[in-house]
Amino acid sequence: MARILSPDSAPAHHGPALAPFRHPAFRAIWTANLISNLGSMMQSVGAAWLMTELTTSHRLIALVQASASLPIMLLGVFAGAIADNFDRRLVMLAAQIGMLVVSAALSLMTWAGLITPWLLLACTLGVGIGTALNSPAWQASVRQQVGHADLPQAIALNTISFNLARCAGPGLGGLVISLWNVAVGFAVNAVSYVALIGVLLAWRPAHDPPRRQPMLPAIAAGIRHCAHDGAIRRVLARGFAIGFGVAGYQALVPSVVRGRLHGTEVEYGLLLGLFGIGSIGAALFISRARRRFGAEAVITVATFAFIAAELVLAGAHSLLGAAPATFIAGAGWVTGLTTINVTMQLRSPEAILGRCLSIYQAVTFGGLALGSWVWGSVADWHGLPFALHASAGFLLVSLLALRLIAPMPEAPGGAPPEILGAT
Repeated sequence: MARILSPDSAPAHHGPALAPFRHPAFRAIWTANLISNLGSMMQSVGAAWLMTELTTSHRLIALVQASASLPIMLLGVFAGAIADNFDRRLVMLAAQIGMLVVSAALSLMTWAGLITPWLLLACTLGVGIGTALNSPAWQASVRQQVGHADLPQAIALNTISFNLARCAGPGLGGLVISLWNVAVGFAVNAVSYVALIGVLLAWRPAHDPPRRQPMLPAIAAGIRHCAHDGAIRRVLARGFAIGFGVAGYQALVPSVVRGRLHGTEVEYGLLLGLFGIGSIGAALFISRARRRFGAEAVITVATFAFIAAELVLAGAHSLLGAAPATFIAGAGWVTGLTTINVTMQLRSPEAILGRCLSIYQAVTFGGLALGSWVWGSVADWHGLPFALHASAGFLLVSLLALRLIAPMPEAPGGAPPEILGAT
């Protein structure tokens, strides 16, 4: 198997947005990750749609989203310490193989007719555990793939990869489900992990061996850094608020499409594809907007986009009426979370980068998991429109409050955290 070069081995010519593609490791991992993300989107559509067939409870349907996010909240900090204490490539390999096994088991159980709502949640929880383990190691390894100079562009390109999958994956998932069945969609996702596993086996990054620390003191060091850095504290507060608020949209879309709009699995997949198109459209302009207007302005626009999306979805009486909400939500999602992610990466020291990113993910996805349960419960009690209106109201109130007490830290684009300092 050919060895994939590290950034230091790549030729040193520069370009703006596409500069990271000059690094062979980044190109290979980006392409394999796109394939894996396509499979993940297909499985996400299949799991949400299958739950609407297994139960009419809005809470259980919303828990599909929560079960995917909860492990990131509960295990993310440990995963960050693992990413800083062990070879990040090997950590990613272990996570990818684990997710392949869980997805294959889900496919087999669904095909055999053994799946139940709680087994489905257990499998999505298992994939979420793999994601929680993989994500800090993967995000922290981006610097090993491209170096500091191309880091912001690499983050943006990784966002585009994910949202390209958001465009095509849901539609493909809905098509596969309608032509065959949900089990086939789960099987396709299991196979999609193979490409990324192969690339990780071939990648040999040049880096110093990690300095091992006992797990609990390592976690405590990351928590202390985030707790004492005022700028990072503000970023974490914004991440939790956005995660909790947007969960109302993310968790309730399957119930709205199937229950209120009487859509099919293909139409549900196409609506999620519009989410991806909106994400890609926004991703093309995020870096420029952040440099020109600042992180606070970008977060404000992203929040208002989600408020508008939830209000439109709550009032939609047809799939055509819901389509603008999906597109707007995709733009708001990538605009808000990419801005927070970049700010967190640029302000985190390399030695504890995995832990800082895992704490950010634990807080943000913890908000998403908690919000999914809360808004799903509210929908069971008072109906889908009320839950969506309440979620939009939370986003508005939290935005106005946090602009005053936890404004986003501003930073020169691309500057490393050692230069920025804490504010």
